[in-house]
Amino acid sequence: MPRSPRTVRIGYLLPAVMGFLAAGWSLPGGGVVNDGRIPLTLENVFTAGGGAGRAVLSPDGSTLAVSGPAEGAGGSGVHLVPIPATAEGVAAADASTFRVAGRAQTWSPDGGRLAFIAGGNLLVAATGEPGRVVVEGASGLRAPSWSPDGETLAYYSTASGSQDIWLVNAAGAAAPRQLTTGAAEAEDSRFSPMWSPDGRWIAYVSNRADWWHDDVWLVGVASGEAHRVSTSLMASSSPVWSPDGSSLALLGTAKDEYWYQDLAYLYRIDLDLAGPAPRVLREAPLDMQVYATDAIMRFDPFWSGDGARIYFPYQQRGAFDLWSVSASGGVATRVTNVGGSWSSLHATPDGRRAAFTRDAATEGREAWLVDLDGGVPARLTDFSPHFEGVQRPAEISFRSFDGLYIQGFLYLPPAIRAAHSAGSDPPACPALVQVHGGGTNSYTQGTNLVEQYLANEGFVVLAINYRGGSGFGREFQDLSVEDWLNDQSKDPGAAADWLRRQPYVNGRVGIYGGSYGGMQSMSAITRTPDKFDAAVPMRGIYSESLTLPYADRVGKIFAITGHGGTPEERPEIYAKSETLDRLDRITAPVLIMHGEFDVRAPFENFELAVERLEALGKEFESKTYPEGHGFRDPANSIDMYSRLQAFFDQHLGGCQAGGTSLD
Repeated sequence: MPRSPRTVRIGYLLPAVMGFLAAGWSLPGGGVVNDGRIPLTLENVFTAGGGAGRAVLSPDGSTLAVSGPAEGAGGSGVHLVPIPATAEGVAAADASTFRVAGRAQTWSPDGGRLAFIAGGNLLVAATGEPGRVVVEGASGLRAPSWSPDGETLAYYSTASGSQDIWLVNAAGAAAPRQLTTGAAEAEDSRFSPMWSPDGRWIAYVSNRADWWHDDVWLVGVASGEAHRVSTSLMASSSPVWSPDGSSLALLGTAKDEYWYQDLAYLYRIDLDLAGPAPRVLREAPLDMQVYATDAIMRFDPFWSGDGARIYFPYQQRGAFDLWSVSASGGVATRVTNVGGSWSSLHATPDGRRAAFTRDAATEGREAWLVDLDGGVPARLTDFSPHFEGVQRPAEISFRSFDGLYIQGFLYLPPAIRAAHSAGSDPPACPALVQVHGGGTNSYTQGTNLVEQYLANEGFVVLAINYRGGSGFGREFQDLSVEDWLNDQSKDPGAAADWLRRQPYVNGRVGIYGGSYGGMQSMSAITRTPDKFDAAVPMRGIYSESLTLPYADRVGKIFAITGHGGTPEERPEIYAKSETLDRLDRITAPVLIMHGEFDVRAPFENFELAVERLEALGKEFESKTYPEGHGFRDPANSIDMYSRLQAFFDQHLGGCQAGGTSLD
């Protein structure tokens, strides 16, 4: 059976941190279309710049420090964007000044300095200065946070062998001091240290009490004594202090429930800090009619300036918006109405305005501003490349095997769109079902450039939000609890049936996805083998029971909560998700790809699947890369999707009109 040679494991270097540069960006992937747009190629998708990144408002809300592309050999840096008094006063996007090459930027309390990370160092820069190093070469340096008096910076480092909080004088006048011990696993970089308003405490998330649990802890800044202040919740965000320092707000799930992603509870922890040790007065979620979205633990809630309200993001049907609820619970209401896919959220300390980064189907990722009194959010930057040929997909629903309707986003090739516009018969093209990663997450309404690219190359692409994902209520998400890769793996087959009924599909359908989408792709061709003509599973888990010992901590927690226990405790549940034992049912050719250093979906899954496919005599190809779960080298992403496209071209054919190929 055809199989690509195994890639030799080799090291590779990340791009070096750039020096101080002027604003701008280059196009390493190709030319520019006459109207300023660039071609929609894989090279441009993965190298032309991703738009705005982390966006943080100065304390007075007058300036935005936002990550954006820098000119030259690529990379990113911090741009400063002046902001008028009201969002309505924003006249034009991206009146920014490039400030410094770096990341993880955060403002001092007085707004006069920025702390940021560059070249593995922690630096502080005042206005007009290049920045001075205050921490040099600390391993795993991340998440700097200013003390309320602006004298000290807290940050995470793995110099101790675990994720721990360290303190350093903001002027670099003294050596760093380790504050916590064994706070979290070294590879767990999800959360940030959060100072109390009086500077006495830092709140953080730790699994120190129980390896399986993410609890909220407080550590005394002066004493270094740590105290656990939560017992029932599993944190999904950093804990955020109320303005008066009496409460913490965070996103989380209950320990006695499934470890839900994207549909979290909004918890409030009330504290008595008058004594030498914190006393917990309350630890409970707020009662409200919606959930909060952590987006793979990327978002934190924030408080209004008077502490009366809490703000949080919430994703519905793949679209994000900002919501607000009373700090005591009640009816939550929506603040913004812009939708799209969000990746960053930050507010001023007084809760007067917030900034977020957002992209949508035909809009790249940019920074936006919203005044929390109300009004229309304003776009502040114009960093994203403008691609030729992007489209707004049609949002559809299709009926699955049991009568449930499943959401999908339909991308059509240019020839089909042109025929529809002209009122003529469309050509018949091959189709693809895209299955998202995360399992309990969703395919969101962002730019989604890979699907845009494949549609432009002649594939009808239907990206689906199969059962078990977020954005459709807890009952829909519960459909996959202790039922991984069972009924939910039949939803892609129903999508394939719907596609074959369309006059613009040539009858041949493939499936692809990464991470949990890779699991779904492989499972779907075993659960419904007659539905697909080719499959490309990437970075998936094909045997939870055999590879669970090799997974990282987050992967272990996700699998064990999803199955209701360990393989020894729940063998009948793990049998449902054991795709490896069903590979004999596969009839479609398979291209399987994986990162060799992956510990979220351990590389052993690839090895087991390849061994089994070979033993069964199945038609397959394989390819590995010197990567972890998330690819860092754009060249490897380009190669992976180039192989995917060529594989589907080979097995699904191209578009035809009246029996004539359009290629």
